[in-house]
Amino acid sequence: MFQRKYTLLKNYFTKEKSFINNKIILNGWIDSMRVQGNNSLAFIKLNDGSCLNSIQIVVNSENFKEEKDLDDIFKRGTKGVSIYVEGLVKESPASGQLTEIEANKIVILGDTNASEYPIAKKKLPLEHIRKIPHLRVRTRVMSSVLRLRHSCSKFTHDFFHLNDFTYVHTPILTSNDCEGAGETFNLKNTLKSYKPIEKENSNNIHQLVEEPFFSKEVNLTVSGQLHGETLASGLGNIYTFGPTFRAENSNTTRHLAEFWMIEPEACFIDLNDLMNLTEDYIKYVIKHLLEHNLSELEFFTEHFSPNLLQNLKLFLSDNFIRISYTEAIDTLLKEIEDDKAIVRDTTIENKKFKKKAKGKHIFENDIFWGVDMSSEHEKYLTDVIYKKPVFVYNYPKKIKSFYMKSNGEEENETVQATDLLVPGIGELVGGSIREDDYEKMKEIMESKNIEIDWYLDLRKYGSVPHGGFGLGFERLLLLVTGLSNIRDIIPYPRAPRSCLC
Repeated sequence: MFQRKYTLLKNYFTKEKSFINNKIILNGWIDSMRVQGNNSLAFIKLNDGSCLNSIQIVVNSENFKEEKDLDDIFKRGTKGVSIYVEGLVKESPASGQLTEIEANKIVILGDTNASEYPIAKKKLPLEHIRKIPHLRVRTRVMSSVLRLRHSCSKFTHDFFHLNDFTYVHTPILTSNDCEGAGETFNLKNTLKSYKPIEKENSNNIHQLVEEPFFSKEVNLTVSGQLHGETLASGLGNIYTFGPTFRAENSNTTRHLAEFWMIEPEACFIDLNDLMNLTEDYIKYVIKHLLEHNLSELEFFTEHFSPNLLQNLKLFLSDNFIRISYTEAIDTLLKEIEDDKAIVRDTTIENKKFKKKAKGKHIFENDIFWGVDMSSEHEKYLTDVIYKKPVFVYNYPKKIKSFYMKSNGEEENETVQATDLLVPGIGELVGGSIREDDYEKMKEIMESKNIEIDWYLDLRKYGSVPHGGFGLGFERLLLLVTGLSNIRDIIPYPRAPRSCLC
């Protein structure tokens, strides 16, 4: 049975009082070291990565039997050095901390050259530590992000388990493009083999031949949805949680080339059921983060987003707003009609436009029924109009994917799609009810020259009403950290012209 021979600080701080006057063994990295007197007294802040908080280690020469051990820590102790500590837990006379450790043995496990160590004592800009992804986990901000990432993953699995969804794994290598945007990473590997030459008098003569690794063009998946639907058709309710890839030439603070997606698929549901599932999931994760990761949330509130905790609690306080796409467009147009907002007009000189736009919110993109709303439109709805999460549903068919179920209008046809928009980010979740009628799906796929026979088979053999959503995991982490750049949310960000490590 695996059992640690030392105490994790995470466990230590949950029952700190019970350790007082007891011996303890700790391992970790020095966060800071302050020396007093003539190398006779020092104070070390130690962190082991299991939680945000560090513990104070008191190094007093009177408590060390081996002078060599004491000399080592005073000569070599600096930020980033890893150490083994034995000591006694005592009540701390210092304010701001309940306990401290009186060390009687310290062993240096790994040295650091202070003059070369890139994680300096001073606060470093996120842009700087992004350049050293293999070391930035040693900063408080990145370690806190990754603990929240771990917790969000756990609570995701907990939620779907409690709601009887089966966790499945869908392929990373696939021959289809779920979104149809053509922004896929294509695989070009070949197989090499020797084959006989088909000529007269060429017995036992072979030549090296290269042929495609697969029998068709294959790419990295942009979504697990289509394969997820096949598994839901036998299991009823499933979810997949894995990496996805987009070869989109986008260098915004909201896009990555490699990111993680949570994609549930449920049978026998309608659009309201889907929105209920989405809202329940988001609230479940936030509720449990507030209960189990409050120190990390407080850290991001203090250093990056002053209203973070308040905003997260608002998510739990009321139902999310639900409006149709048509209502959303009408709301934005009403803001323009009431002179609260204006769309940028490039046909008039800038000076005249500035005068016309004075005191109004400026939209860079036009607004009309049928437009694919941009991030600025979405944020205006959440941040200015409603000041809370908003479901927008029943989008125009022309701007949505082929598999979405039509509402059946003859003019201005809409589909049963829904996006969850959240303050500060815009779209967090996109989902829909899928077209389950064989003849309708066949007609749609033929009109768009889409050939996925196995996907059409799902409508041919025992089709049922079903739907699901996709949530970009990194955008969820932007929401719960208050950070502004998605490259600070994933350990090794991949983006156009950027693939460090």
